[in-house]
Amino acid sequence: MSDDPKNPEFQSRRDAARKRLDAIDPHMAEGGAAADPRRKDWFEAVYDLAEGDAAGVPWASLAPHALSAEWIAAQRGALAGLRALDVGCGLGDNAEALARAGARVSAFDLAAKAIDWAKRRFLDSKVDYRAADLFDLPAEWRGAFDLVHECYTLQALPADLLEPAFAALAATLKPKGELFVVARARNEDQTMAGPPWPLPRSAFDLARAAGLRLVSLEDVPARDAMVRHWRAVLTR
Repeated sequence: MSDDPKNPEFQSRRDAARKRLDAIDPHMAEGGAAADPRRKDWFEAVYDLAEGDAAGVPWASLAPHALSAEWIAAQRGALAGLRALDVGCGLGDNAEALARAGARVSAFDLAAKAIDWAKRRFLDSKVDYRAADLFDLPAEWRGAFDLVHECYTLQALPADLLEPAFAALAATLKPKGELFVVARARNEDQTMAGPPWPLPRSAFDLARAAGLRLVSLEDVPARDAMVRHWRAVLTR
């Protein structure tokens, strides 16, 4: 059984897992969102059903996201010593990339099994991995971080949770701290079935209510096997 995401056999297992997971996601059915409004039960089910097979976790590429990795490399050492938070860390690849760049990293995921899995993958890690809920984070994280890294969490939330999600992210930042976001993108007039729900440009306007200012927003066109994305930096 291959552990290489580029291997066709791995992709076949992933495709089968996606079908299973879509079938149990209440957000895939009209009116079903009330059953799991924050998708907590579904995210936990992802890791339960995966049974240790990374192919069963649709977003697990077993490497840092390409857009995050490029951005981290472009910082040329500027992350060294910064306190960073990785949001929805999954199996830990983005958190470890930040740690390799010299940041002091805390990372969390809603699913406790994801955290246990990340710890097993990176036995000598310096990352502080914890199970936590974005909407109920540890009090000691309030105003604690120079950098918050968010990849694919916002796009996994229903539209009515985006504004409170930005508020929760902003609350973890120090004054002048930065929020780095990677998300799938769509046009304002484009409707797309989800989840996930690619973000329109206007989604970033919601961050203003949380005291966040947009510093940069890259509209990254589709390339290779990657669809169109946003790569954004916001500051508190």
